Amino acid sequence: MVRQNKWVKYVIGLSLLLGACTNANSAQKEVKDQYARVQDYTGEGYRLMNGAKNDKIAEANREEVEKAVKAFFMKNYETGVKIYNLVGNKDGVTVFVESTGPVHFYTYAIVPFHQGTDSISVGVVRTQEGEVERGIREGLYRLIFEEEFKKLDLYLESVVSEEKVVGRTVESLQNVGGSGYMTPYYFMSSLNSDEAIKPVYELYMKDHQTSIETLKQAYDGNLFEADDLRINIMLFVEEEGVQPSEEVLERIANDIKERSEFPKGTYRVAVNDNGVHKESFEGFKDNSIEQEVIRGE
Repeated sequence: MVRQNKWVKYVIGLSLLLGACTNANSAQKEVKDQYARVQDYTGEGYRLMNGAKNDKIAEANREEVEKAVKAFFMKNYETGVKIYNLVGNKDGVTVFVESTGPVHFYTYAIVPFHQGTDSISVGVVRTQEGEVERGIREGLYRLIFEEEFKKLDLYLESVVSEEKVVGRTVESLQNVGGSGYMTPYYFMSSLNSDEAIKPVYELYMKDHQTSIETLKQAYDGNLFEADDLRINIMLFVEEEGVQPSEEVLERIANDIKERSEFPKGTYRVAVNDNGVHKESFEGFKDNSIEQEVIRGE
């Protein structure tokens, strides 16, 4: 009887242990399922809060939504856009677009839905304050400093070919990027307080046909502050289950410090593991590593 009791206790204890392990494994699997390989991620699974219902409504009214968004960008910014993705939000739909002109950027518009008894109607299209303007400024930087950015692009392509790191997919930028000037390897952040690019922006908005040479002449480099333009380099480890490499991070940071041919600005260099959070497009995590480099001279 004593032996039987011991055996019963052992079985119960083992069951509890296995149950705990099973729950832990399920939790780990659930967390893992939230992420996709960066090489595979195109935006599938991206979500906005309380937007599931309006996702379906947006698709059912896609033609009307797209027409309203294109008219909005043409009227307010004289900019043609290509529409890639519609994602429902709690009040309507967020529409991810890419500019089609020489000033290149990604952004988004927000289209509210007015719920009727039997149907919906598209409300007044809007954008997040300053987002489109920021994208235009970043696109202008890319345009007037074309050679410098080309050299940065070629350099990052060489890093990817030589090291075990990769960038994002172009499809993910198109479908859920929406953050100004973006490439698979970096995105920019242009501050509204940037006085150097201000005359360029004003000239371009006054006349979109202004020549690149004239736009270059309008730029006032004496007013440039490195913090006004941030270049965020985001690379990912090529293989799953591998931690970000300090060596790769140091290589890029040192090269940016030492080379004079890259654009001026404040660089944030980050190396992440292989995963991208499906619902948010976020790649930066607790195990990501980063370093800041300032090029203002």
